Amino acid sequence: MTIRKHACYGILGLVSLLGLGITQSARANFIATINQVGTDVVVTGSGTIDLTGLSFFANGSAPSAMIIPIQGLLALNHGSVDFYANISGPFSFGMGGTTLASSSSGDAVGLEGLGSNRLFVPSGYLSGNPLSDTSTYNSATFASLGITPGTYTWTWGTGIHADSFTLQIVPEPSTLALLAVAGTGVGLLAYRRWRATR
Repeated sequence: MTIRKHACYGILGLVSLLGLGITQSARANFIATINQVGTDVVVTGSGTIDLTGLSFFANGSAPSAMIIPIQGLLALNHGSVDFYANISGPFSFGMGGTTLASSSSGDAVGLEGLGSNRLFVPSGYLSGNPLSDTSTYNSATFASLGITPGTYTWTWGTGIHADSFTLQIVPEPSTLALLAVAGTGVGLLAYRRWRATR
């Protein structure tokens, strides 16, 4: 019974380590996640966006689903879009250059960093409507795309209209395995210390 109790401390430690990004992103209204899936990198996005507090910038088009980490640019699909300014957030999410997606589907949503910090949504988008999209980069890795794992958040608006776009670049399975080992080690250390005081 006691061993199980202290093993739980290890699990809680691991959850705490992994939960740092999860707690932050729970407030985001639109979340895009980048995962390594087999030999491909897959980007999925879903949520809603509140345009209140943003300034309309221009109509235009997202010519392709693409990623340019060094410029903080992520386009989850292509199509006609409306650009909005007045968001604040990270300058970039890695050092990689331009990579076009092998395939994509869903809504044309994305953002541009590099100091311009603009958000784009499908032309005519109405605040609060659900959005979802996905794009796949065949035979790619985080390293080949030049993206840095972590949680990146862009925000805008105030009060009840405060909103955000969160990008979660999920560590590869080998990194998660290291975190699991570390969490288990913390639990065992706590157990040994507890046992030594008895």
